[in-house]
Amino acid sequence: MSSSADTHCPYCALQCAMTLTKVPAPDAAAAPVVVGGRDFPTNRGGLCKKGWTSAELLRAPSRLGAPLVRSADGVLREAGWEEALDLVAASLRGIRRAHGADAVGVFGGGGLTNEKAYLLGKFARLALGTSRIDYNGRYCMSSAAAAGNRAFGVDRGLPFPLDDLDGADTILLLGTNVAETMPPFIGHLAGAQAAGGLVVVDPRRTATARLTDDGRGLHLQPMPGTDLALLLGLIHIVIAERLVDLDYVAARTTGYDAIRRNVASWWPERVQSATGVPALTLRRLARRLASGGNVVILTGRGVEQHVDGTDTATAAINLALLLGLPGRVGSGYGTLTGQGNGQGGREHGQKCDQLPGYRKITDPEARAHVARVWGVAPDDLPGPGVPAVELLQSLGEPGGVRALLVHGSNLVVSSPNVANVRERIAALDLLVVCDFFLSETAALADVVLPITQWAEEEGTMTSLEGRVIRRRRAITPPEGVRDELWILAELARRLECTATFDVDPELVFEELRLASEGGIADYSGIDYAMLDRGDAAYWPYPRGGTGTPRLFADRFAHPDGLARLVPVSVRASAHPAPHPGELTLVTGRLLEHYQSGAQTRRVPELADAQPEARASLHPSTAERLGVADGELVELVNARGAVRCRARLTTDIRPDAVFLPFHYGDEQAANLLTSDAVDPVSAMPEFKTNVVQLARLIELEVTA
Repeated sequence: MSSSADTHCPYCALQCAMTLTKVPAPDAAAAPVVVGGRDFPTNRGGLCKKGWTSAELLRAPSRLGAPLVRSADGVLREAGWEEALDLVAASLRGIRRAHGADAVGVFGGGGLTNEKAYLLGKFARLALGTSRIDYNGRYCMSSAAAAGNRAFGVDRGLPFPLDDLDGADTILLLGTNVAETMPPFIGHLAGAQAAGGLVVVDPRRTATARLTDDGRGLHLQPMPGTDLALLLGLIHIVIAERLVDLDYVAARTTGYDAIRRNVASWWPERVQSATGVPALTLRRLARRLASGGNVVILTGRGVEQHVDGTDTATAAINLALLLGLPGRVGSGYGTLTGQGNGQGGREHGQKCDQLPGYRKITDPEARAHVARVWGVAPDDLPGPGVPAVELLQSLGEPGGVRALLVHGSNLVVSSPNVANVRERIAALDLLVVCDFFLSETAALADVVLPITQWAEEEGTMTSLEGRVIRRRRAITPPEGVRDELWILAELARRLECTATFDVDPELVFEELRLASEGGIADYSGIDYAMLDRGDAAYWPYPRGGTGTPRLFADRFAHPDGLARLVPVSVRASAHPAPHPGELTLVTGRLLEHYQSGAQTRRVPELADAQPEARASLHPSTAERLGVADGELVELVNARGAVRCRARLTTDIRPDAVFLPFHYGDEQAANLLTSDAVDPVSAMPEFKTNVVQLARLIELEVTA
């Protein structure tokens, strides 16, 4: 007798709908459910390779089935839950007594359900009393969020439903490869393709860029790190050619005169020199964007994961505002959230400066509201902490974090300057990791706690559209694993915290509703019954009100209702030009893998398709360096070295090399990336780091 549950994919923020049908398994290693596509506005029944194979991880042979505790001989050995949690609690108490509450840190993840993200923030601030909490969304959405907050007064990745794209004549994609990162998304690009209006900006000729072939659009291939100059040039043309929607700008924005002065020096020929994109192409694109049809501008990590990422996203917003796009039905600006709950995960307390409902932790009214919900005094809440890179740099340092709890993140693959992160983790007194598998980070832990996977739990997620959706349990989890809500409640009890820590996801969500009420991300009008009926619930959704599928129709979220046009400038120091013999390293994703690869590298079909990292370089570059396709090469800079095989392709510029970031150990791309950060968002510089590349002799490598 089979049963089924309607849920959503465990991977990206598109949150494709799927049905999981439970089937009798012939053996313990077989997948306990069959995945079926389900009709939903974002994916319309389609799934990518990752979604179709997602059930294989539920009974993967390498899945953790009991807590692991590092013994005196340095080996991780199985332990009971009571022993493991007692050890963690005792260690945390001792570290807090010796070094203070901020000696304990928490690192969360953008894949946690809303309930887990909310309770993790509450646990950090009440049970631990620490301000030292941040999450891996700092590596993903922080620049886009900072740009959205300062321009619009609110950060919701897409301020309109995804299917609004279907009617667009022109869609400008900046730094995103949706054809590989979220393949069902490309169905929403068909209208723009048919109109010849799909425009892709990427230094690589990706699968997304190829969607513009045969008259379906335009691919701009700028030099890496020059996106800000390109956008300033487009704004210059829009202003110089009188293409600005002056009525919209006058009625709905402030700051136009400053923008006009700001871009005066970015004439098209100068931008051509800076970016490599022909001036004629820039003019053609600017006129297309100002054509008066339905136009959408979308940004992704390619233009945001930089030390000037906030300014680059801001320039894209400025362009959209000058054209009168935000708030107009069928047009607009948005940013494509990456992680599964990258939107909800940044709204309810995982960020170092934030309380539930996207409230600022420094705001006295916000502190008072959340304190009432939690049953504590406002002064009992710690102040703001420090963002992810600074948090990790403090590990094991005097006055820094001595114990770290990691939830939903693989730090020693996904963090910038990984070699330094590994050193800092080794200096900790205690590392506790919650995971499904022994990831590269879990392998370094003192205690590893095995947790439930998506098909074994209840909860909610918030998609890239700001739509709250239900995650439903399809199967019972293995006996030895536990839900993180239960783990947090058990640790809070052992730490003698008197606040309530419910283990029922629906009860946690009811508390989240109260804590978010009146905030920017107000969920107070949403409940499980509504979601179980399939109601479309877009935040803000106030109690007694309705949801908001489209923001900005009448006003922006600043007190005066106006959007801010914010002048931004190119900093020569942001992206140093490679010296002769050097290449610019561009990092990114592959179709078959997700994030650090901790899950997808364990799926045979996906691992067999992309078993190792390969450095993609142009044939002319390879000829200059004496490198043949498939040969071993080493990429090196002052931070580290990566050894992998070369892949020759004309899809990349001759001055660049591409490396996927899904692999660990000596193939971890982040061995080469800088931990310098954007001054506004604290986003690290992931995308344009300078490297040298050389051929390796196989005998030397294997010796």
